[in-house]
Amino acid sequence: MRYPSLFVQSLTPEERRRMEAGLRSSDAFIVRRCQIVLASEYGAGVPRVARQVGCSEQTVRKVVRAFNTQGVVGLQRGTSRPHTTRERLGAEGAERLQALLHQSPRTFGHPTSLWTLELAAEVSFAQGLTPQRVSREAIRPALRRLDVSWQRAKRWITSPDPAYARKKKPGTV
Repeated sequence: MRYPSLFVQSLTPEERRRMEAGLRSSDAFIVRRCQIVLASEYGAGVPRVARQVGCSEQTVRKVVRAFNTQGVVGLQRGTSRPHTTRERLGAEGAERLQALLHQSPRTFGHPTSLWTLELAAEVSFAQGLTPQRVSREAIRPALRRLDVSWQRAKRWITSPDPAYARKKKPGTV
């Protein structure tokens, strides 16, 4: 697929000064962004700029578009954190999840006695803790908010065998 030519808009004297100053930055991210803008302004096409700077063509397109719409501000490093985070289990739901994990999965009709995050997500939906089916990664932060590590949660399980405590060796779980 061939993309149409994409170049940065003409730089103002202030923008050019900031781009040239950015070439001397100690942050490689800023240096590369400034190199892309200046090379594009000099008339180099996207593939050529990508080869010169050592990045992908998509990165060049992204930088050029950001500069054309936002100016110098668009060249700053953004956050990698999601723009929104949504808590799937509230405080009450997390406490109910903790109580659920203190029971055996066999109580809920599953053939195993060990909880997995996927199984916890499935049972939490079936028991109405969550309004929709969630991923295992929605269960993990709920446990973290309760200050419970998942490794510890796995060790809560006990066998349905009445002689379990007698058979269990000391120090093993």
